Amino acid sequence: MKTLFRLFGLAFICFLTVYIVSCGQRDEDEEVGPVELVGADPSPDSRTPALEPEPVPEPAPEPIIPDGMVLIPEGEFQMGSNGGDADNDEQPVHVVHLDAFYIDANEVTNGEFKDFVLANPAWQKEQIDEKFHDGNYLQDWNGNNFPLGEREHPVRYVSWYAAMAYAVWVDKRLPTEAEWEKAARGGLEKKQYPWGNGINFNRANYGKKLGETTPVGEYPANDYGVHDIAGNVWEWCLDRYEADFYANSPRRNPAAGANNVEEIVDDFENIVDFRVIRGGGWNSNPEWLRASNRHGTSPAYAGIGALGFRCAKSVSP
Repeated sequence: MKTLFRLFGLAFICFLTVYIVSCGQRDEDEEVGPVELVGADPSPDSRTPALEPEPVPEPAPEPIIPDGMVLIPEGEFQMGSNGGDADNDEQPVHVVHLDAFYIDANEVTNGEFKDFVLANPAWQKEQIDEKFHDGNYLQDWNGNNFPLGEREHPVRYVSWYAAMAYAVWVDKRLPTEAEWEKAARGGLEKKQYPWGNGINFNRANYGKKLGETTPVGEYPANDYGVHDIAGNVWEWCLDRYEADFYANSPRRNPAAGANNVEEIVDDFENIVDFRVIRGGGWNSNPEWLRASNRHGTSPAYAGIGALGFRCAKSVSP
């Protein structure tokens, strides 16, 4: 009997041991199973989305240069001269920063100015208001006709008022004195003339050698592509002539006599103070063709046969 009880007890212990082990294995499977499932087969919603590449910004479009003009790039240049032949009003040399702008590659011609006066009778030789000229306006014209054979010559005997009126008509303006000098220098630094330090009759029309104007563009352009900016005819600038302006000139986009170019353009018919002329003409001495040389005169002055202009235009933002 004892033996029988001993066998039942041993069997019960074995059964209990198997049960405990199987329960522990089941608990372990229940703890490990879900972790293994998540790690092995994540649901689609739990996946990290792929990063898309950032779009590359498009480059700013190049400005469209108006016909007949050249682009003068934004930046600094040294304005004025401290050389031995420099006048007091050319000093001191100072750094000026200009926004980009356009300037005519050539001086305005007789043919172009005729289109203007025909479209604007108030600026014709016989009808112009006397306050806008000194009596010499278009002196070499016969009524509305320029001299025979001189369609491509620069217009001359033009007052500042008439030059401004023409510029506004073609949706441009006159260049500021700083813009004119930067364009004249052609990117060169510390040089006297638009092409360098020397001058000869193959470079420009000056010194009365030919005794008259020449068609625009006959002489080589400077490195900006600007023709005849030295010689042929003097050229009007937008701003007021101030002999001591360089001593206090603003560093950025200076315009003597105004806070900005729009002030001058919008009120040009009421301006009476002296305006700047630059560049020298066919009858000028070599020193007057220097890029830094400057003079001032009445806006009603129409010259003595060697005063014209070219136009400029701001680059739209």
